[in-house]
Amino acid sequence: MLRRIYDRTMALADHPYALWWLALVAFVESSVFPIPPDVMIIPMVLARPDRAWRIALVATVASVAGGLLGYGIGALFYDTMGRPMLEALGKADSMDAFNAQFNDYSFLAVLTAGLTPFPYKVITIMSGWTGMPILTFLATSILARSLRFFIVAGLLRAFGAPIKTFIEERLGLVFTAFIVLLVGSFFLLRYL
Repeated sequence: MLRRIYDRTMALADHPYALWWLALVAFVESSVFPIPPDVMIIPMVLARPDRAWRIALVATVASVAGGLLGYGIGALFYDTMGRPMLEALGKADSMDAFNAQFNDYSFLAVLTAGLTPFPYKVITIMSGWTGMPILTFLATSILARSLRFFIVAGLLRAFGAPIKTFIEERLGLVFTAFIVLLVGSFFLLRYL
């Protein structure tokens, strides 16, 4: 079963509309969707290493645009939309303390969330809600998201063949590790 899913994902990664799907996933992940665009970037670059930089650029632009939507949700619709989203992520209770310190460390908060598996949407919404200067938010988002996506694309482009072989030979192990990391990240974030 995993082999069929893997083969299908690799085929879709080379599909003519794959970049559009990546753009959609990267956009909504930055404001509302829980799955990071890396799940599309990785197979897309492995399938077409010659398009690595284009894939990273599409992910970056769409993610930053989605981050602006998240910022807008926080700034304009926090009470009606932002708060329920943060409550669903288990982050609503600690918002007062977070807000008190957020703008002092806003550059680092956006940079960290943009580079790590921490849900970027939490920071985009909080940036709007706390009134972080939009130009600071935008510049930091561009820096963080481009670093993250271009580093991933570059590593996969440079070492893609051995990585692809490793994944294909150990598909069950890789899948299990991915699920453990994904569930562990959500579990860890829930208790931070």
